[in-house]
Amino acid sequence: MASPSPPIHPISSPPVASTAGSGQSQPSAATSALRSFINNISNSLSQGFVQRRPWPELVDRSTFSKPESLSDASLRVRKNYSYFRVNYLSFIAAVLAVSLITHPFSLILLAGLLASWLFLYLFRPPDSPLVLFGRTYSGRETLGILIVVSIIVVFLTSVGSVLISALLAGVAVVCIHGSFRTPEDLFLDDPEPAATGFLSFLGNAASNAAAAAAGPAMAARI
Repeated sequence: MASPSPPIHPISSPPVASTAGSGQSQPSAATSALRSFINNISNSLSQGFVQRRPWPELVDRSTFSKPESLSDASLRVRKNYSYFRVNYLSFIAAVLAVSLITHPFSLILLAGLLASWLFLYLFRPPDSPLVLFGRTYSGRETLGILIVVSIIVVFLTSVGSVLISALLAGVAVVCIHGSFRTPEDLFLDDPEPAATGFLSFLGNAASNAAAAAAGPAMAARI
């Protein structure tokens, strides 16, 4: 009598991980870093503008008088700058913007230079080498090329003269206003604002965002 055959167990294949999500494109590291950088600057600017003084207070004609001496004018400039810091910097930025808008060629060159630094070096992944005209450039070579191009754009074109002229004009107006506006007693008791808000994107926000986003990439290139 034939022995009964052993029971046949169903063979179950291991579960296959769903690959539906893998096909979806994830935001690249460079795009995320750039977005974080822009968000930090935008938040810092909006916080800084909250600290600005009322513009009518800046142009109140009853507060203007001739300084008694050069030292008095210098003291006025320091006190007024401490109080109207954000207003003064906003004015200088507006002068720069108007100067660049009225010189579109310089604006295009400056925007192209800024875009080159952002996308070719700061936020470019280290595992994606720069390839131009069939040649691959290392991080050091890319940095050297960008430095040379920056020097050429700033000093050998109209960009440098436009920026310097606008800065000098803005600073001159600020110094004249600060020297002729009489500081009030509240300036002496008003604590000097720290370099936050409007200025933090120059110090903390931009530095932290750039370091956090582009630091590993820059270190890998160098």
